[in-house]
Amino acid sequence: MTRRTLFVLLAGSLLAATAAMAIPVTPDPSRDSPTNTIHAGWQHTSRSNGYVDQTWWAVRDSCSPEYLGERLLCDAVGVLARATSRTFEAKMSEDMGLPLPDGWGLMTAKNSPFIRSAHVETPRDLEVVLSFYRAALSKNGWTETDGAVVEPDRAVIAFTTSDGPALLRLTRQDGKTIADLSRRKPAVATSGLLPKPGQVKLMLGNKTDDAAVVTVDQRTIRLAAHAGEKLAYSDDTANELPDSQKIDLPPGKYKVTIRIDGGTAESRAFEVAANETWGLLVGPDGAALPMRLY
Repeated sequence: MTRRTLFVLLAGSLLAATAAMAIPVTPDPSRDSPTNTIHAGWQHTSRSNGYVDQTWWAVRDSCSPEYLGERLLCDAVGVLARATSRTFEAKMSEDMGLPLPDGWGLMTAKNSPFIRSAHVETPRDLEVVLSFYRAALSKNGWTETDGAVVEPDRAVIAFTTSDGPALLRLTRQDGKTIADLSRRKPAVATSGLLPKPGQVKLMLGNKTDDAAVVTVDQRTIRLAAHAGEKLAYSDDTANELPDSQKIDLPPGKYKVTIRIDGGTAESRAFEVAANETWGLLVGPDGAALPMRLY
């Protein structure tokens, strides 16, 4: 091969690659998100009396390319990070004992003396996610009780387990299925975690390096960087949270808006039921990290 021929081939390859970068592509949610790059955190608290409290959270980066070249880069990132993703999922499922549906984009989990819970958000259809949980929970020995509510955009199913009653709540929102799976334990929480009878307690924290503003039920709370970021670590840390970061709510669905300083506001609906306690943490890039605590 002559030097001139080699130069022509190289130049042609560069031109083709440059052209590919500029070729528009149709968005494809099934392959363009997530990338499998994970921002995650884990906290373990233990005491001499056998008290164990574990907290998990994870957010996957998403990739929505507009051009072919960007899609190729997204695919490359996904391949490189997939092994890390599988390792995380296996450890989470093993430690928490709660199934994790494929394709999740955000998850939080809690295992304390009072509750074992998981919050998962995935682009999969509600029907697909419901089928996954029914199969996985049945395999774990959970028995579905009568009275299940299954609608196109919502499902609520109660279970009996060898360790007590459990609940699965699914909602479809903004192109995502949101799954909340929880099993209450017999231990009674301290007053810092207990909601008022028939009410919901919502506690707010900020895990980021920036100040954030959270609006819930027309109430606006400004959070300094890292304010209350450890609220979910144990009942002691929840007790230390200032009253300004605690909200009592009637059960229902609420609009939550989060804005990090210098960023755009992100809004979503948040459903809570009577006698529940939730933590809501501001996560990476202003992501809302809901976590069932009681």
